[in-house]
Amino acid sequence: MLNLSRETYLNIFISLGLLVFPFIATAMDEPFYITLATRVAILSLAAVGLNLALGTGGLVSFGHAAFFGIGGYAMGILASHAQTYTPIFTWPFVIEGTNQMLIIWLVAIVMSGIAALFIGLLSLRTSGVYFIMITLAFAQMIYYFMISWPTYGGEDGLSIYVRNQFPGVNTLDPASFFYICLVLMFAGLGLSAMIKNSRFGAALQAARQNEERLAATGIRPFNIKLTAFVISGMITGLAGALMADLNRFISPSMLSWHMSGEIMVLVILGGVGRLYGPVVGALIYIIFEFIFGGMTDYWQFYLGLILLGVVLFARGGAIGLLAGKARHD
Repeated sequence: MLNLSRETYLNIFISLGLLVFPFIATAMDEPFYITLATRVAILSLAAVGLNLALGTGGLVSFGHAAFFGIGGYAMGILASHAQTYTPIFTWPFVIEGTNQMLIIWLVAIVMSGIAALFIGLLSLRTSGVYFIMITLAFAQMIYYFMISWPTYGGEDGLSIYVRNQFPGVNTLDPASFFYICLVLMFAGLGLSAMIKNSRFGAALQAARQNEERLAATGIRPFNIKLTAFVISGMITGLAGALMADLNRFISPSMLSWHMSGEIMVLVILGGVGRLYGPVVGALIYIIFEFIFGGMTDYWQFYLGLILLGVVLFARGGAIGLLAGKARHD
């Protein structure tokens, strides 16, 4: 008989709940709930990226909105040129826009990865509060650049009038698009689990705990942390492309420090380093926003009180409260 931990049972329960949720929402005649669940899946994926850097590598990045926004703008730029039938570049070669999700996702992942590589090469030479501030500074630089770029809407943002396409799927159907996002969320969780349980993951955790000891084994901590940072940025960039597709709108707000803070809050609420911490954090955030956001404009104040309670009394986040201490096999 399988000896599964309470946390594993909790993760399975959450997964099954998300899988059947569109059927429940349809039975309740509340299709809008499917859109909320889609936001949960997308924000979970964004937080999975940060959780890899923060929970496994100890990299407290306050600039992950940069990757989220780059993924969103990759989608917006490609889709906007596809809907206006104009090329993005004509020299030295022609690059056309596209409304195919698979191509958009690939571009979003690559562009976010390049940005993460560049930012990581500079910021990972520091640590602590300096690392936090440098990642924040890079995100704000990109944020102000997009505000001052009128070609793609500048401060007003850019609307995409038609949802992008996925082979064999009606992406305009809320349930279909939800399952696309859910599958990608599960893929992100699976990749995160594989990395954490691999030799690379062990080296990354060793780099977090004691860089000198890791270096003594012949492994460069900088290379390990940079690789994790790039993978983290790529995952968050993919989530940004999905969010832009859901909203059919992109704006510099996707790059703001508020977005970085929101992603950080999701990880802390659910549980830093917990596999399903980002998912539980996103669930709490969206439910709280939906229920209390309609009651008061100050709902984030009360969410802040909950976050304060988690930080002070529940270091393992919501999952830690429900499942107890993490089991290390």
